[in-house]
Amino acid sequence: MTLIVDELPGRTVRVENETFLYFSGTSYLGMGRDPLFNRHLREGIRRYGTNFSGSRIGNLQLAVYTEAEQQLAAFAGAESALTFSSGFLAGQAFIRQLPTDAAWFFAPRTHPALWRTEQDNTDGDFTDWTQQLPAKIARTDAQTVTLLANSLDPLRAENYRFDWVAQLPADRHYILVVDDSHGLGITGTNGGGVFGQLPDLPHVETVVTSSLGKALGLPGGVVLARAERTERLRHSPFFTAGSPMSPAHLHAYLQSAELYENLRKRLEKNVSAFAQQAPAHLFRSFGGYPVFYTADNSLYKRLYGQKILISSFPYPSPRHPPITRVVVSALHKEGDIGKLLSGLRL
Repeated sequence: MTLIVDELPGRTVRVENETFLYFSGTSYLGMGRDPLFNRHLREGIRRYGTNFSGSRIGNLQLAVYTEAEQQLAAFAGAESALTFSSGFLAGQAFIRQLPTDAAWFFAPRTHPALWRTEQDNTDGDFTDWTQQLPAKIARTDAQTVTLLANSLDPLRAENYRFDWVAQLPADRHYILVVDDSHGLGITGTNGGGVFGQLPDLPHVETVVTSSLGKALGLPGGVVLARAERTERLRHSPFFTAGSPMSPAHLHAYLQSAELYENLRKRLEKNVSAFAQQAPAHLFRSFGGYPVFYTADNSLYKRLYGQKILISSFPYPSPRHPPITRVVVSALHKEGDIGKLLSGLRL
């Protein structure tokens, strides 16, 4: 059931003139509704306006982009960062400048931001894919192998490990590209995401692409990579001819390091409170992640009747069955978690 509303959801949302608790969406830290972040954003708008209508390579450039990219790189543990107006554009910009004569292997359900065509979309089990890779690589003559995957599955609440990369044949050069849109900001060391957890090997180049619009609450995307990679991207038409992300939001990001940390701690507390009491047989989750997947699609209607809205919609297309999840955010209060738990027991 598609609901049309005229406000941004927070911990609650108004639906047909009634207030529902909101346990859905991907604003894990609730930045869009945070008063302090919005104050920083208003400061940014006063300084930079609502949009920068110019090229990042023009003869007039804003320092806030470089400052924010340096902070993003340090946050994630990467050598360099380059921002784009969306995570999708960041992914496409990166893969479009990779060597076409490489062997390409896409993990199951890799985000479309990393596809070359729809033929790159595959389904299956991530662990099975990793176990089959060595044999597939051995059958190709390509000296460069490009591996593309998500850092995790936010729909079915599955975490992915990348220690298997160390077991691949070391006689090739690997480019490991990982989409971390649903991890950056809340997973990894201090929320830095997956970059610091990827293997550091001489024959493996690691790259992370990500939307900034999930946990970090910024309308844009980023590529985290070696400096030589991001410098090459600066000359790509995807960067030079594309509009940059909002400088006002990057200003707010630069002012919000302590706020992000506090909200991550609040999210951890909320996730723990729900995970400790939620029916174990009903949900699949992992290690403090705020998404709880269930195969019981009837849960949506049951909770809707109690004025609790969770996530449930067909994916990846309308012809597929719904994927149903409870998504906890940093905005939720103790009483919200309690009402949700009570609703699950009815």
